[in-house]
Amino acid sequence: MAYQNAYSAYQKNNVTTASQGRLVVLLYEGAVKNLTGAVNLFESDGSLKASNIEGFGKFLQKAQAIITELQVSLDMEKGGDIAKNLMALYIFFNEQLLDASIKRDKEKINSVIKMLNDLLESWRTVANSTNNAPAANVRGALNIQG
Repeated sequence: MAYQNAYSAYQKNNVTTASQGRLVVLLYEGAVKNLTGAVNLFESDGSLKASNIEGFGKFLQKAQAIITELQVSLDMEKGGDIAKNLMALYIFFNEQLLDASIKRDKEKINSVIKMLNDLLESWRTVANSTNNAPAANVRGALNIQG
């Protein structure tokens, strides 16, 4: 129990003291983690056991919530074409995940994971740059855990 409390405190501190770029990286990592969790519930024949359907839905919902958070955090005025392109990608991701949820389509989820991982690597580069200033005030708690 003490370990869990310490880990939760560490995670909260990690989020509240992170730069804006690092927060985006954490969100991407959370989305990938949840989507990977959903994919791991599939059987080798591509089916889902009835006992895994609830967990599958929860993983997808968490990933979609994270992607939606990325969407609403875009500054469309200052972000220009990059923000517009990211918005289109986030909308596409959520559409793919909705369809994957309905059809239980592992390949659609894997496709989104691949694209998110590509973007994640770019955001890691940005977050590690010297021009990435710390986030001023982070309001609310981000729950990106699986």
